[in-house]
Amino acid sequence: MNFPNLLIILVLILGIIGGSHIISVAAGILILLQLVRMDTFFPLLEDWGIEIGLTFLVMAVLVPFVSGNVSNSQAFRTCFSLPGLIAILSGILATKLNCKGLEILQATPSIMIGIVLGSIVGVVFFRGIPVGPLMAAGIAAVLLKIFNLSP
Repeated sequence: MNFPNLLIILVLILGIIGGSHIISVAAGILILLQLVRMDTFFPLLEDWGIEIGLTFLVMAVLVPFVSGNVSNSQAFRTCFSLPGLIAILSGILATKLNCKGLEILQATPSIMIGIVLGSIVGVVFFRGIPVGPLMAAGIAAVLLKIFNLSP
């Protein structure tokens, strides 16, 4: 058994131990694809997985608007309140960090190992939710720049 197989099995086990369905299911699907010789989908997942995942994430966040659970007046009032303005600034900062994260992941894909391990530790020990690998990579990019390190 080679290192990538051991690593993905370890991720699966840690996801199960940590109670993270997201990590467990992701690792399990990749193992299953490999076992049934459908690993030809790996390049497709690598190229489009983030885009597809983010599309579904944004759709889930927008559902309250299209379902009528958030009215136009509520949305308008919220946007022009202090918490709403802070949320807008946070969205701007997050998108910039995500952009930096995507850049570092494209330039140095191996940094994803640290991000995945950090996500697992965050889920297992801090009850976090592993939904932000781009954000984690963006934070890593900023910290690497602050400490004048290159990945």
